[in-house]
Order: sequence, then structure tokens, then C-alpha cells
Amino acid sequence: MAESLQADGVLPARSIGDHGIVGDLETAALVARDGTIDYLCWPVLDSPTIFADLLDHGRGGAFSIQPTLDRARHQHLYVPDTNVLITRWMAEDGSAEVLDLMPHPAARVHPDRNARCLIRRVSATKGGVTFTAICEPRFDYAREIPDVAVADNGVRFSGRDLALKLFSSVPLSAGPGKATATFTLKAGESAWFVLGEDSLVEPNDEMIEAEIASTVSAWRRWLSRANYKGRWREQVLRSALALKLLISAKEGSIAAAATFGLPEAAGAGRNWDYRATWIRDASFTVYALMRLGFVEDAEHFRRWMGRHVVAAGDGSPVRVMYALDGSEAREEMELEHLSGYASSRPVRIGNDARSQVQLDVFGELMDSVYLSNKYGSAISHEGWQHVIGIVDYVMRHWQEADAGIWEMRSEPRHFLHSRMMCWVALDRAIRLARKRSLPAPLTVWAQCRDAIVDDIWSNFRHPDHGYFVQERGGTELDAALLMMPLVRFVSSTDPVWLKTLDAIGDQLCDDGLVYRYRNADGLEGGEGAFTTCTFWYAECLARAGRLDEAQLMLAKGLSYANRLGLFSEEVDARGLQLGNLPQALTHLAFISAAYFVDRSLDPAHRPTWQP
Repeated sequence: MAESLQADGVLPARSIGDHGIVGDLETAALVARDGTIDYLCWPVLDSPTIFADLLDHGRGGAFSIQPTLDRARHQHLYVPDTNVLITRWMAEDGSAEVLDLMPHPAARVHPDRNARCLIRRVSATKGGVTFTAICEPRFDYAREIPDVAVADNGVRFSGRDLALKLFSSVPLSAGPGKATATFTLKAGESAWFVLGEDSLVEPNDEMIEAEIASTVSAWRRWLSRANYKGRWREQVLRSALALKLLISAKEGSIAAAATFGLPEAAGAGRNWDYRATWIRDASFTVYALMRLGFVEDAEHFRRWMGRHVVAAGDGSPVRVMYALDGSEAREEMELEHLSGYASSRPVRIGNDARSQVQLDVFGELMDSVYLSNKYGSAISHEGWQHVIGIVDYVMRHWQEADAGIWEMRSEPRHFLHSRMMCWVALDRAIRLARKRSLPAPLTVWAQCRDAIVDDIWSNFRHPDHGYFVQERGGTELDAALLMMPLVRFVSSTDPVWLKTLDAIGDQLCDDGLVYRYRNADGLEGGEGAFTTCTFWYAECLARAGRLDEAQLMLAKGLSYANRLGLFSEEVDARGLQLGNLPQALTHLAFISAAYFVDRSLDPAHRPTWQP
């Protein structure tokens, strides 16, 4: 996506879709197509930013490298099968590129180079090219301008609670709040910059090249575990690489997205912080990872859950969301000093959804527990006791209203999706107990499970048309209903479901764009189409045997990725990216849809195949 307009029609300095991402499995940086790093939290993904120019151009802090080339064309690409990013400038009188990466944890090849860092290698690939580099960090969400001084043959940025060092193979100048360098390279020559922890020691050319080569190898070793050989393989593996960047190597937790504050509609206030582990999103991610053969990553998350998914303060056995280190997610607050992307205010950090009641999380969690036991390690006695606690809670509360999957900030309502996921919680617990011969009151559990089925079929249908609806007694539709056949609550060819699918197509779809719902949700302003729902819809079409439609919908959904294959949370009416990037839920929904459509197109499988 090359552009995305503000609400007043003014083009932002850099659009959401113009970014790639690099990371080291603890934090991640966004790199714009003009070679500027304008988003980076340090030292971990949910820490304050050191670069946030994407959220306030000229104030948030950035690390730019710009060649002096007239009318240069910009390009972005990844080194194949890696999260190592290349930015290119191509002009008549010369060309250049910057290779960006954060060393993979397995790629720190020198014993004295244990400090984490960002590496930027600059090269002239044609002609003589003059570059200007400006590293201008702004600590604590751009609330602090660090002191800058020459130190250890580099530059040191120091603040109240954080210090960073910048080294370079070309001379650096220290100025107020920034370090700069101007240098010229001939074709075939390179220079490098390394920004990292205060303990970082000065590197040399050999170290830099070794860490680049080792990081490339580490990413390719990880990706080689993928067992997916079907259609759209390149896009599926790119999605896997994007998801991997959201998994903490230290903790095992999975972030919902790498960013915060990027708006769901330009100029509006729907700007949320997704740098936390939502049980819902993380559970879906486990499903996608297992499908692709990354069982070890799924197991790492399961161990994280075993350590941290404990009772919430309201008596619930599971919180809606957790901080990445397993603690309680942060309280929501506004950064009033930031103008926001495309003047979209307020910019928020933390998320008040942490205190909502969202009954669907129990179903998503139990589905991931069931799959982890099916394809990974058997559940422990302690883990099974926690499952029993979850089921007991669901049996007591499934008839209550909640905020639902979309975390609506209106009064709680009786959502079909939430009720269905309570059914999933019971169904998967019963399956697991039978599979592992675990002690459980299966008759009581089954009676409750079946009562939920009867309630949904009796009370969540349109009074005139008979298809399923968003809430009890209502008439509105919800794209979350697309999960009904995906979790096997209803047959993908059931007549009532097919009516529902057609109604969603008529009322929530707009030429490949799929909106979550059309009714009020307690928030001001509109929003874009939800990219995840496009892929849910494509998979439902395939499961219904409508493979031509499914392939076309999948192709349209793929067009909403940026040039690098990264999906944001939403897109506007023109298909331009909105919301946080990359969005885990969208990538995993694409993986699931691609997997099923590919299987359905195989003559050896029937369109009604179930995973």
C-alpha cells in the first residue's frame, strides 16, 4: 500500500502500509520504505518507544538514512526466508540499499557481543552515492530528549532510566538530541551503524558480517521446520515469519500486534495498544503454528500459560489479556503530547479491555489446550485441575452477557459468538478427558454443553429469515459468526448456516472487504473493514464447497497485504492499510484459510474436509 490519507486529505509522512518489520524475538522495529525507522520500543515490545515518528512526525524520534539520488524509486524486500529487510533506492545516476536486522538470539556469534542491538548496513550498488544518517531517539514515548555525548568511539544517548550506544564505521557527530553522519560510498562499498544496549562494545566489519550471516541462517533454520507445501506457500511462510516476531523468545508469550496507537479510521479515536497477550489471539496463533509444523513454539506458549494464566481478581480462572511477562496487563492511558498517526487522537497505551468480561476466551483457550495435547505434550495433573476450574466457571456463567470478541465498550450483551465459545470450552474439555482418560463429571459437562446448543438454536435466529444473528433476540449480523463452522459448532453445509453465510455476504461484505458488524458499538467514529474476517469468509466458502468463490475471496484478501506480505488490522474502503501492524489475528486467519482451500482443491480431499 503506497499511501493512506488523513481525515483532512493530507498524506502522512509515511503510511502504515509502507513499512516492513525486523526484530529479535523480544522487540521489533518498523522500517519505512524511505529507509527511516520510525517505530521501535526498547528493550522489549511493550516497553516505551525510543522511535515513534510514525505517531507524531517530527517529534516522536526516528533513525533515517537517506541517499542523495534524484527521483529515486524506493523498493522493499526481505532476504528470502528471513526477517532481514532490504530497502533500495534506484535512480539513473546511482543506486543504494540498506540492510536492516536485529540479530537473532541464536546469532550472537562473538562472546563479547551479547548486547542486543539493531544493525543497519548501507551499500552503494551503482555509482558514487552520498548518504545522510540521522539517529534522533526520543525516550519514554517521546517525553524525554536524551543527552548525547561521544563515548567509546561512538555516541551515547542517556536518559533518566535508559542509555543506548550508537557505533558506526563512518565518523559520527554528536549534537543536541541526535547523532549525524554524512558520507560517500562508491559502488561496492558499504558502511554500517549499530544501535544497542549501553553494554554494547564497539564492533568491527568482521563482527557485523558474521552477525548478518548468522541471523540469516537462524531464520532459515527455523523456517525449514515448516511442513506446508501447498498453494500460496510463499505468502503462508511470510505470515509465519511475521507471527514469529510477535513471540517472546524469553517468555513464550505472543503479542497481538507489534504496535500501538495506529488508527482503525483516519482522524478517529479508535486507537488501541495491542502489545499484550490476548488469550484469544494467542490461542489462534498456536493453532496456526501447529498446522505449519512449529510445535516447539506452541509448546513454549503452553508453558507460558502454565506459569502465568492464573485466576483473575474477579474470580475468573483466566484473564482476557496479560502483559508479555505474564503480569497483569497495563491500565489504559492517553499520551496527550502525541498528535497521532494521520492526526488520529488520542494515542493510547495499555488497554482497558483487560477488565472486561469476555466469555469467548475460555473456548479459544480450551481449543488451544486440546490441540496442544493432541499434537504436543500431555496435560499435567495441575493443568487438568485448572481445566476443571475453567469448565466449572463456564457452567456457572455461560448465560451471562459480556463485551464479546470485539471488546465493545457499550453495555454487555448476549453475543452468539461468546455463547458458542462457551460450548467450545465444554466440548474440548470433554474430548480431552475422553482422549486422556482424565477424571471428570462427563455427564454433567455434556448436559451443559447440549443446553448451550439448544439455547443458540432457539434464541439466536432472525425472527423472519431464520439465519443466525449477532445477539439474543436481535436481527443484526456479526462476522464473528463465521467461526461457527470453523470450530465445528455447525455443519458447513447446514441449510441454516448457508443462509447465514449468504446474509453475511449480502450485508457485511463489499467486494472483498468484510466488516465486523454494522450496528452501534459504543464508540464514536467509524472503522475500516476487518482483514481477518475476509479470510474467515473465504474459508467458510471453501467449507461450503464454493471453491471458485473462496479462491477469489482469498486473492482479494491477499491484495490487502503490503508489498512485503504484512497484514494490518483493517483496511479502508480503497483497501489501504489501517490499524496496528503486523496483526497476528489476520496472519493466522490467512494461514488457516490458505491451508483449507489448498486441501479442498486437492482431488484427494473433499470440500467438506475437517482439520
